[in-house]
Amino acid sequence: MNYRSLGRSGLKVSALSLGFWVTYGSQVGFETAKSCMMAAYEHGVNFFDNAEVYAGKGAEEVMGKIIADMDRSKLVISSKLYWPMSDDPNDRGLSRKHIMESVEGSLKRLGTDYLDMYFCHRYDDETPLEETVRAMDDLVHQGKVLYWGTSEWRAGQISNAYNIANQWGLYRPQVEQPQYNMFHRHRVENELAPNARDLGYGMVVWSPLASGILTGKYNDGIPAGSRMGLEDMQWLRKYITQEKLDKVKLLAEVAGDLGCTTAQLSIAWLLRLPEVSSVITGASRAEQVHENMKALEVVPKLTPDVLERIEKILQNDPNAEE
Repeated sequence: MNYRSLGRSGLKVSALSLGFWVTYGSQVGFETAKSCMMAAYEHGVNFFDNAEVYAGKGAEEVMGKIIADMDRSKLVISSKLYWPMSDDPNDRGLSRKHIMESVEGSLKRLGTDYLDMYFCHRYDDETPLEETVRAMDDLVHQGKVLYWGTSEWRAGQISNAYNIANQWGLYRPQVEQPQYNMFHRHRVENELAPNARDLGYGMVVWSPLASGILTGKYNDGIPAGSRMGLEDMQWLRKYITQEKLDKVKLLAEVAGDLGCTTAQLSIAWLLRLPEVSSVITGASRAEQVHENMKALEVVPKLTPDVLERIEKILQNDPNAEE
């Protein structure tokens, strides 16, 4: 395993991490979730991502049971808040009330005294940004959160949070969690990466396989039992287009030449950016964890010629000259 700094902080996170979204606490049972997490840990993964909204708080409960027998000091655990968790008008957003109450719930479900990272899961237009920044600063001072960050915020919103923190001597956001994959590039490469270089925060990116499209498993239709085959996940089907499938088939040829899978190539490609501190992977069985971890072996093979070949296939470089 390789470890990268979380931006300009002193925290080291594994280049590949494991996320609990969708699967754990809902689609797979506890023993399977445990086998996936332990497989990742055995590979040297130290960063495990969660959120209160995942499986309606169930994912945090599952993780809490798993880490109860682990050395907490060797783990980097995160959670997030923002989305409505009940019909209560205050049980959502980034108000001081919701932040203070949500963190207590997450800590209890996870069975830990602190979170290494705590994310504002989206930007809250209904709460003054200063209120949110001050509340997060308070959590750091209380020792309940070590580093706080954002998820799916625009660069300007993060910059505004930095300005408020600098003005009042508060802890600044240290990490952003954006979606990033071969088909979803513009915001990260054009907006967030330059901003991260300027301000010093790291990025831990999610959806590296574009909901499975980049694995190639949807090239010939939607297999039974796959994520997009599930009743409550059919909204993802709109992201499958023939253009993407054609590109995946060409990427498979590149992967074949490198001796890896399309999924491993897609994950490794994200790590070419130094601003990416960790790529959050997902898995519904331990075998998938083992396969994903092999992406680290592909990174050194991404020579300039290989990267140029990939760009010619993708045809979506946000920095390419018109």
